[in-house]
Amino acid sequence: MSTVLLAADLRARRKRAAGRTVKRTLVYICVIAMCVWAIFPLFWMVSISLRPRVYVYDPSVWFFRPTFESFVTVFAQRNLVNYLINSTVVAICSTILSMIIGTAAAYGFSRFKFKYNSLFLFILLGIRMIPSISVAMPMLVIASFLSVVDTWGLLIVTYMIFNVPFTVWMMKGFFDEIPKELEEAGMVDGCTHLQSLYKIVLPVARPGLVATAIFCIINSWNEFVYALFLTSINSVTTPMIVQMFLSAVGTIWGEMSAVGTVAIIPVLVFAMIVQKNMIRGLSFGAVKG
Repeated sequence: MSTVLLAADLRARRKRAAGRTVKRTLVYICVIAMCVWAIFPLFWMVSISLRPRVYVYDPSVWFFRPTFESFVTVFAQRNLVNYLINSTVVAICSTILSMIIGTAAAYGFSRFKFKYNSLFLFILLGIRMIPSISVAMPMLVIASFLSVVDTWGLLIVTYMIFNVPFTVWMMKGFFDEIPKELEEAGMVDGCTHLQSLYKIVLPVARPGLVATAIFCIINSWNEFVYALFLTSINSVTTPMIVQMFLSAVGTIWGEMSAVGTVAIIPVLVFAMIVQKNMIRGLSFGAVKG
């Protein structure tokens, strides 16, 4: 009798193990398929940027001798360096100012409860959800009146319209997870609210700061609508150069792909440098001790 029970138990274990193996295999297949689906457009863009001109419009060709002809063209003839400088200055300045203003506001919303606290937060969220095209034209009219069209300052202030609300909502969530007892202990030692924010809260919330800053930089770096309406020559950013490759005779895919490849490199490098803090920031508060 015991032998029969042992055999049945062994078959059940093997069946469960086989079921887990099948389930694990299906999960791996789904993950691989999703990764391929997400990465393939980037792979194809890089592939087109490295193709000789005769193969750019022939998707059936997968093997070819890479060439940097398209990259040389966009740097030598399209003046890509200036566009990269404009994007870098605008993205960094907008992110720094947005982080300073948004972090201070988020700390106030998190630590001080006042009338209409939630209402103001939802108003900020509503500002973040406003379509860019509905703000671009009024900003253009105001900028024309102030004679600041096609300047770095105009783009920086405009990008802060969507970066500051995003920063407030992100950082408020991080600050809510930090125990108030840490600040109270600092205040016992003589710290003010501002000093406790600078010396105690911000070091603890550093992963959240890094994660928020990365998203702000990405939002500013990739922004197209505001740059389209508010710039013309001097402050044109990298996303704007895409329209230069659209003409009546067709699209210059090789040079367009080369610009896209160059544009994603700084963001990827920055994300790789701070990836540990970014991952910690995205999971901040997910597990409470």
